[in-house]
Amino acid sequence: MDFIDYYKILGIDKSATDKDIKKAYRKLARQYHPDLNPDNKEAELKFKQINEANEVLSSPENRKKYDEYGKDWKHAEQFEKAKSQQRDYQYSGGGNQGFGGGGQGFGGYESQFEGAEFSDFFESMFGGAGANAGRSSRQSRFRGQDFNAELNLSLTDAYKSQKQTLTVNGKNIRLTIPAGVEDGQTIKITGHGGAGGNGGPKGDLFITFKILNNTQFKRDGSNLYKNVDINLYTAVLGGEAIIETLDGKVKLKIKPGTQNGAQVKLNGKGFPVYKKDNQFGNLIITYNISIPTKLTEDQEELFTKLQSISKN
Repeated sequence: MDFIDYYKILGIDKSATDKDIKKAYRKLARQYHPDLNPDNKEAELKFKQINEANEVLSSPENRKKYDEYGKDWKHAEQFEKAKSQQRDYQYSGGGNQGFGGGGQGFGGYESQFEGAEFSDFFESMFGGAGANAGRSSRQSRFRGQDFNAELNLSLTDAYKSQKQTLTVNGKNIRLTIPAGVEDGQTIKITGHGGAGGNGGPKGDLFITFKILNNTQFKRDGSNLYKNVDINLYTAVLGGEAIIETLDGKVKLKIKPGTQNGAQVKLNGKGFPVYKKDNQFGNLIITYNISIPTKLTEDQEELFTKLQSISKN
């Protein structure tokens, strides 16, 4: 397998912080996302490379292995085991004249790999040409790599369950997104990560949702909040107002003497509760009373009379 420079793919250097990696990934993922580049094979390939690079570099453990072993980073544990065995061989042969003669023990074994890539040494130790065939059957199985993806939804999208098709590592994954998903919420799709080694299990796919608010509502869990303007006369005398909700319009009665900042609660008119069918939060309405700034002569005269009456 050829070496892939994940740092170069994300446009960062090796000293990049976790924050730098996350920022670079988000920028490029949006730029090359298949939804924004339909039928663009180059963008699709670039998107796969970006996700692969992020999978490795966003994990401190995987990044450490990659920095040390490069293209063979997935086999880091096996490499370490091979190193340990090599050291054990050297140690056991150092004072025994019966292995190699001249007190060299396994010293000749070490020189055999001088100048060779460590991956070649690993293959010769575990299942490569000239290795004991029985040893390969004892190789440890290891779990496949986990994949991470980010999915952008609008608040109105998240209001209803919907089906989406994601392209991850060259494969299309169809999933149903339940209504009520939260901003920043992560779900796991088992077995849709990288392939395992030596018959090991596949990794998992983790999808993090980014909910963009495209409405006049403020969301807090399953509750929604909205400010509604009413005029002074309706606040004093009472009346009706047509209120927009995410589920359509409702008519709301306003009590006489409503104060600025007063709130009313509309039960069940909020946001769906995640994975709870037919359960919704509440919609909280806050009234903002608009004070007239320009009065006609007649209006000014009436307000003056009201003022004088209220003093008596």
